[in-house]
Amino acid sequence: MRHLTCLVLVLLLAAVAPAGQEPLRFAVVGDAGTGGRPQFEIAQQMAAARAASPFDFVLLLGDNMYGRQEPQDFVDKFERPYAALLGGGVRFFAALGNHDKPDNRLYAGFNMKGERYYTFARGPVRFVILDTNQLDPKQLGWADDTLARATERWKVVSFHHPLYSNGGRHGSNVELRVVLEPLLVRHGVNVVFSGHEHIYERLVPQKGITYFVAGSGGQLRKGDLRRSATTAAGFDEDRSFLLVEIAGDEMSFRAIARTGRTVDAGVIGRRPST
Repeated sequence: MRHLTCLVLVLLLAAVAPAGQEPLRFAVVGDAGTGGRPQFEIAQQMAAARAASPFDFVLLLGDNMYGRQEPQDFVDKFERPYAALLGGGVRFFAALGNHDKPDNRLYAGFNMKGERYYTFARGPVRFVILDTNQLDPKQLGWADDTLARATERWKVVSFHHPLYSNGGRHGSNVELRVVLEPLLVRHGVNVVFSGHEHIYERLVPQKGITYFVAGSGGQLRKGDLRRSATTAAGFDEDRSFLLVEIAGDEMSFRAIARTGRTVDAGVIGRRPST
C-alpha cells in the first residue's frame, strides 16, 4: 500500500510540472525537536517521501529544540532523527521558535549563518525566514526591502507564530498580524508556513495568501483544532509534516501523518504579480 501511495504521489506531482522544467520540491516541519519516538517516525516518513519524490531541503518552523539545548542535544534531537536525510545531502533551513535559544542560530545544521532572519532563493522561489520572537522595526524594514527586491515568481515566508490559527491553545496572533500582514500582502507573498500550534491546519486564503500551520512534527496537542469558517483543512490526531512541490504557476502539497497517510492535499495557484 505504501508503494502504491508513493506512485500516486509521483504521478500527481509530475502532472503539474511544465515540460522540460524541473520542479522545486521541499518538506516543511515544525515543533519537532523532542528527540522522542514520534519525531524519529516522522523523519522516517520524510525519508520515504523523498525516495519517491526527491527533495533537497526542509523548512524548520521553530521549536526545533525542546528542553536542554547543549551540544549533545543537537545530536539527539536533530542529527539522529534526521540522519537518513542529512546523510543524503538534505539541508535544513530553520526559523527560531519560542523554545529555541537565540544562539541556536549559530548551529551549522540549521543553515542560519548566525542570523535571526535571512533569505535564500531556489529556482523560481524566494524564501524569507523571519524571527517572530522579536519582530522589531529593523527586521520589518529588512523584510520589506527583501521582498520588494525579490524577482522570483514565487514568494514564500516562514516563521514560528501563526498570524491565523484555529488552534485552541494559542489561536491567531493578532498583534503580529496587524504589523506583518500588510507587508506580506503588499509584496505579493503567495504562501506562509508557521508552527507553534501542535496541530496541522490549512487556512482558507486570507487576502490572497494561503497560510499553513504545521507544528506537529514532534509535539502534538491532540483534539486541539477548533474548526471555523477559516479552516480549509486540519488534522490534530497525530504528528505530521508537509511535502511541497512548485512547478510553473502551481504549488502542490501533501500533509502526511506519522503512519504515512495523506491527511490533506491540493494545488495552489500563484498570485499574479502586483
